[in-house]
Order: sequence, then C-alpha cells, then structure tokens
Amino acid sequence: MAQGTLLYSQSGGVTAVINATASGVITEARSRGIKVLAARNGILGALREDLVDTSKETATAIRGLAHTPGGAFGSCRYKLKSVEEDAAKYERLLDVFRAHDVRWFLYNGGNDSADTANKVSKLAARFGYPLTCIGVPKTIDNDLAVTDCCPGFGSAAKYTAVSVREAALDVAAMAETSTRVFIYEAMGRHAGWLAAAAGLAGKGPDEAPHLILFPERPYDEADFLARVRQVVDRVGWCVVVASEGIRTADGRFVADSGGGKDSFGHTQLGGVASYLAGRVKDQLGLKVHWTLPDYLQRSARHLASRTDVDQAIAVGRAAVRFALEGRNATMPVIVRTSDRPYRWKIGSAPLHKVANHEKTFPKSFIRRDGYGISDKARTYLEPLIRGEAPPPYGKDGIPTYVTLKNVPVKKKLPAWEG
Repeated sequence: MAQGTLLYSQSGGVTAVINATASGVITEARSRGIKVLAARNGILGALREDLVDTSKETATAIRGLAHTPGGAFGSCRYKLKSVEEDAAKYERLLDVFRAHDVRWFLYNGGNDSADTANKVSKLAARFGYPLTCIGVPKTIDNDLAVTDCCPGFGSAAKYTAVSVREAALDVAAMAETSTRVFIYEAMGRHAGWLAAAAGLAGKGPDEAPHLILFPERPYDEADFLARVRQVVDRVGWCVVVASEGIRTADGRFVADSGGGKDSFGHTQLGGVASYLAGRVKDQLGLKVHWTLPDYLQRSARHLASRTDVDQAIAVGRAAVRFALEGRNATMPVIVRTSDRPYRWKIGSAPLHKVANHEKTFPKSFIRRDGYGISDKARTYLEPLIRGEAPPPYGKDGIPTYVTLKNVPVKKKLPAWEG
C-alpha cells in the first residue's frame, strides 16, 4: 500500500457537479487504501492548516455528494502569485504538506488553479519533497484548454437551454398584450460557451433564442436594436440571450459596473441584461422583461446533465489514479472520440498546457449573421446536455442533499499570519 495522505481542494466558483468529482476522488482513494484530507475553503484552508478528515464520513454521505450542488468543503477565489512574489505562501504550503504527510495534492478548479498546482509541483521538486500535483478540471465557462469540455459546463448549459425554452413559451403567450422582448443574461466573461448553449433551446429562425450576443463579437447597438425590431415585426416577440462579457468595438465591457477588480484581477461585471432592456425600451418603445440567473446557472443540480455528472466523477477517479502513478503536474481531460454516436474517454494533459490558456468560442460555431449558433456548434453542444440525473427527493418535495460532518484535523503548525 502506498504511504502518505492525499489532499483535495476545491477552487473558484463551484458547479452543480464539483461535488460529484469530490465523490469520485474520495471513493477511488478509499478503494486503494488512501486517506483523503480536504482543505476548507480551497487553497486558503491549506495555508491555514484548516483541514478535514474525509475518513470520518460514511460511504453513503460520500455517494450522496454526487447529487449535491455547492462545494462540500468550501471554495475560494484566491490566486497565488509567482513563486518569487509569494515565496512565503508556497513554503507554508509545503510545511503543511510535510506536517500531514501529504504526498498527493489534487486541486479542483479552472485555469488559475491549474497554474497554482503546476507551481506547487515545481516548488516541491526544488525542495526535494516527494509530492505529486494533479489539476482536476472544473468550470461552467468551458474555457479550459486541451480538454474537449469541462465538468460543470454540461449541466449549466442544460439549465440555460431549458430555462430559455420555458421562458420563451411564457413570452409567446403574453406578447399580444404584454412583454414583447425577453433578455436572458448568461455567464461568460471572455468566452461565449454558455450563451451559445441557449441556442439549443430552438432550431428554426423563428424559434427562441432569436438573438445571441457573444463576447467574441463586438456589440453594435444600432445593429442589435434593428434586429430586435425585425424579429418582433416578423414573429411578434423576441428572446435575446446576452453573455455578461460582451464588449463594444473599443473593448469596453457593456456591463462594466465600475466596481473595480475581483480577487483574480477581473473587472467586476454587472447587469448587461438590465442595460440592454433599458435600451430596447427607450429606443424601440417595447415592453421588456429581463433576468440575471447568476448563481442559478451553476447550482441547478436538479437539472444536471447525465453526461456531465458521469464526466465529473470520471475525472475525480482518474485524478487519483494519475496521482498514485506519479504523473506529476498533470490533469485528466475529456477526449471526444466520436460525435455520432457521442463517445468520450479520459486522457491527460500537462498542466503547463492548461494553465492560463483560455479556450474561446470558435468563430466557426457562430452563425454567419453573428447572432446564433452554427450546425457545427450544435453538433458539439448537444451531447453535453443529454441525459437526466435527478437527485433523490424527500417527502417534503425538496431534494435530499448531503451535508458533511467535516471533522477537523488537529493542527500541528503555528497559525498562518499571511
């Protein structure tokens, strides 16, 4: 039996299936006799030596993570800088790893997390500490390089497509005497994957969404308003899906809230749907409703994609296998082997090819007029939202989600003063 413990940590914005990945990690490690510790609130928990012992959880609870949204151990938006700039923090991480005999570090997150895992692996090598670091993919934005898709995206995409389809039926019913335009804001700072997923709600030119605004294309207000008017005149109503990250031709975010930067250095966005609604009302005189689903897009486990759940569990299990095989600075990725029928497998990628590389929505996936998805995009997207994986429901009509005990591990080091 391999000696040492495995430390698992969740990072960044959670997804509807990140706990399914955690379930895969813990289940696979248990089957191999490996003890798993988890850091509370992501990398901050590792720095603070705020760790929990997952061996105190029942097998039923760990299985239940697979249908529970949120982040079972807590997550955080906290980016470590370079090893030179944040040397004390990286050395603190190694001190914590040594204190708890951590030999395998699994960091479940996006681009920045892959970068951190890669840096930790290099530092451990420099100090001669035997540590294998594995990045585990997660993001609803679907913007990680190398992997065909990201666990978390399929479920958010399904929620988006279904929500737009259902809202469109509502708008169509009310358009004669009430709402003529409905605007749905999708997450996606630089990549229009989630906005594109809304395109799965309809197929014909008169089916919603009628217009999709991608961050990959400059926002032209005059052209947008003209197209809204054309759709309303032709169909009687119009459904618009706008990515939060759309920009004007000069590069300015349409939804720049003026709120400064977040912890990752990203501009704080806020309210592109409300802005567009105001412009449609003021310039076209049409009654408008808008929505900002925000966290609902990534927490809607009740509407998860079966494909997404299966892939989330698979990357968790593969991450443990990679770690025990000593495949340092690696990430398990999804490899698409066939479109029809849809088939996939787990492959691997070095972290340096994932870290800080962003996969944008391909131009070939955008319809020629710039306001919808192409057939090529539909072929890519449709398999990712297929299948249902509903959580179990209680007699009260509410899903029976799991809350872990999260028994803390006794600290061995002085408190972190970072």
